[in-house]
Amino acid sequence: MAKKVKSYNEGELIEMFRLKRSAGNESNPLLAEWVNCSTTLNVHEQYVFDRISEGLVEKIVGWNEEMLKMNFIAFVLDLGNLRETKRYKSYYENTIEGTVDGYFLKVKADMMIAEGILEKPQMPYFYFQEYKKVKDPKGDVTGQLLEAFLIAQAKNKNEKPLYGCTVLGREWEFYIMTGKNYYISRSYLCTTESDLLQIIAILRKFKEILETRLLHKIV
Repeated sequence: MAKKVKSYNEGELIEMFRLKRSAGNESNPLLAEWVNCSTTLNVHEQYVFDRISEGLVEKIVGWNEEMLKMNFIAFVLDLGNLRETKRYKSYYENTIEGTVDGYFLKVKADMMIAEGILEKPQMPYFYFQEYKKVKDPKGDVTGQLLEAFLIAQAKNKNEKPLYGCTVLGREWEFYIMTGKNYYISRSYLCTTESDLLQIIAILRKFKEILETRLLHKIV
């Protein structure tokens, strides 16, 4: 019988599921390819970029979670071209669950990109988890992302890598998970314009990876 569990932190999940953690942009070829990319903005995009980045270092300190989402994250995701298509959708605040190695895992995904039917995601590819504060009483943001990865592996039943991102205030980190191994990029500070542009480039690169490698082929 599956054992129902509460949310675990990163260390507990490493121990429970024998995960292996590696950090740094060059820790895995797939991660290096993903984050070592570049992009340019057109005139309209540059206007949005300038508007959301202006005074961000002062503003972000006073924002709660919802203000961070509405005033900043939503615009970054849009600049990253993470818009749904006929092939995949963006899902927000969806609870996903599954049994992994005898443990019942259940977690709410702040945002995921998946193939799905209407409001029901079926084949997840990307998870986005965010907290306003680095230490949050609701749980460990990395732990929640790993839970989502483990559930997706159980549901997808394939060897394709899973991609994700965490936001802790102004710090963005990007993740890839293959098997029991997960890889974490360096932290990107969204209050630094060069890092913010790189965050957008990385999101755009994921869209390319999704559409050329991850999506099911239409027969």
